[in-house]
Amino acid sequence: MQTIGLVGGLSWESSAAYYEALNRGVEERVGQLSSARTVLSSVDFAEVTALQEAERWDDVAAVLTAAAQGVERAGADFLLLCTTTYHLVAEQVADAVGIPLLHLADVLADAATAQGVTSLGFVGTEFAMSRPFFTDRIAGHGLTVHVPPAAEHATVDRVIYEELVHGRVETASRREIVRVIEDLWDAGAGGVVLGCTELELLVQQADVDVPVFPATTLHVAAALDRALA
Repeated sequence: MQTIGLVGGLSWESSAAYYEALNRGVEERVGQLSSARTVLSSVDFAEVTALQEAERWDDVAAVLTAAAQGVERAGADFLLLCTTTYHLVAEQVADAVGIPLLHLADVLADAATAQGVTSLGFVGTEFAMSRPFFTDRIAGHGLTVHVPPAAEHATVDRVIYEELVHGRVETASRREIVRVIEDLWDAGAGGVVLGCTELELLVQQADVDVPVFPATTLHVAAALDRALA
């Protein structure tokens, strides 16, 4: 089994979801007392968020690069960024380490293609929805990507940052996000990406009719495929 490197803390709820899913996945695939070989470096979410808000992306890259290099020195065979938003600096992080980075957008595009979906909706943080760095990477695989109208971005962001990153799961917020997802379906999306780890705490496939692509679940599955190959 290969060792999976994780750069986390973005938020800690996201990191906890990755850690639990990786270990449950190994337990299910291997059995007995098996658990995942992981190395985690968890950064300060408040520090990185402040740098993001100030548009100091070179400094964000420096923080995440230092974490990734620490993970590499600790023996990781490949790397995951436990976040969608901060994939904006994924290429800078990947260039600074000698181990492969398993890019989340590539994983999602491969999953959609495998299911015959050619048009994807994307729901994530306001930052990730309003800038093209992540959706363009998905589109680069030959897919059409839809995002919610700008008027909906603040709603999704509020649910993520004011509730889910603090572990709060509210029924009223689930209804709001489901409405956003269904609107994307009406706009032509054949499936919708839950593009933020915390959204998977709120919305499940049973909540909507359109196929959903849960980013963390798929990222974890791809990591386990690689680690256990």
